[in-house]
Amino acid sequence: MEEAMVEDVKALLPVGNEKALKKYLDQLNISDVEELIDEFPKQAAKFIKVLSLKRSAAVFSILDFPTQERIIKKLSPNKLNSIVKSLPPDDRTALFGKFEGDVLTKMIAVLSPEDRKESLALLGYEENSVGRMMTPDYVTVRPHWTISRALAHIRRVGKNSETIDVIYVLDKGGELIDDMKIRSILLADPESTIGELTDNRFIALKAVDHQEEAINVFRMNNRVALPVVDKQNIMLGIVTIDDILWLANEEYTEDMQKFGGTEALDEPYLDIPLLRLVKKRASWLVVLFLGEMLTATAMQHFEIELQKAVVLSLFIPLIMSSGGNSGSQASTLIIQAMALGEVTLAEWWKVMKRELISGSMLGAILGTVGLIRIVIWQNMHLYDYGPHWWLIAITIFFTLVGIVLWGSLIGSMMPLLLKKLKLDPATSSAPFVATMVDVTGIVIYFSVAVLILKGTLLK
Repeated sequence: MEEAMVEDVKALLPVGNEKALKKYLDQLNISDVEELIDEFPKQAAKFIKVLSLKRSAAVFSILDFPTQERIIKKLSPNKLNSIVKSLPPDDRTALFGKFEGDVLTKMIAVLSPEDRKESLALLGYEENSVGRMMTPDYVTVRPHWTISRALAHIRRVGKNSETIDVIYVLDKGGELIDDMKIRSILLADPESTIGELTDNRFIALKAVDHQEEAINVFRMNNRVALPVVDKQNIMLGIVTIDDILWLANEEYTEDMQKFGGTEALDEPYLDIPLLRLVKKRASWLVVLFLGEMLTATAMQHFEIELQKAVVLSLFIPLIMSSGGNSGSQASTLIIQAMALGEVTLAEWWKVMKRELISGSMLGAILGTVGLIRIVIWQNMHLYDYGPHWWLIAITIFFTLVGIVLWGSLIGSMMPLLLKKLKLDPATSSAPFVATMVDVTGIVIYFSVAVLILKGTLLK
């Protein structure tokens, strides 16, 4: 944000400058006002209050929920009611979905009977369904209409539509026949009919679909808006690209938090109450800690081997980190590929074959590095691994091959398994996969050591 803008607003904040502040804010882009609210969070309600109604609703709709909540507490009932009434149906539903009880009842009560019915219908869909994010404000035409009649209809009702880039063709029963870009209507012969332009090739979302499905459909089909239908193909609303971009950002943020081994925060880091932040982080940390305790149990099982060959303990951090790193790599790659639609559950065997090969090659590379390191350290007298140093080097080589391969398989298969179980693949985060591989890595390490060193170090 420009420093000059910040200084201008500071000069207009004192009491008595409301008219000048309103004039200044009304000249800015909506995004600039949103940035000013981030810069002056205590003045958020004042900014919304002085803005013209249409602009205040537009700014309010793009704010994060904690900021919206703070503004709602400070606005007068009349101003709040006006903003709620002015919000687009999809933004209004998103806002209502975050409240409950008396607060939600009061906010819905200020709507007109028609808007109230509309909001309650949208709230009736499951929280993360496409139905929750659709808007019923769109333009429809009939197949028997002439182009002239359709254009006259668009001019009459288009002002209240979410978008007129795409026009929807419905039959008498409300069933979707086709969707058409406005360009094709504008360039058509005025006396031809809408039906002559339709090809019945359209892509539609189901109201009960998960919102992530909508992101994938938009990504693959390069659309600015998509229709939403029920099981009988009756059109219910549309979803626009701006909502999808907003949703995609939220999903990305949530997945990144899960990758780090924490629950999704659902609100900005600095706004979430400290105790709730600790709770969301503690649950996963406890699970991971309990998992790592199994590592100690595994080491206790090989206590005798450790006593006979203490030198093996020097490589435990190396072995565990290599397996965890390879598993985290594979997990991240597969989750991203699944999110982009590049990998499906049906292709699990292809994924496994690739990871068997790549995991073996990566293990061989790291194993070779580990072997060379022992050879150099021994021959340059940097450390004495004892008379059986060559067997120790071979042990490290084969252990790294095995654990990197195992980590790659675990990391790649875990997201697919969770998806199969209808769970979020992102929960197979890097810390979670690393913990699983740590436990099994100890078993692999000492099993290889017993096999190779039996009769020498491990008598």
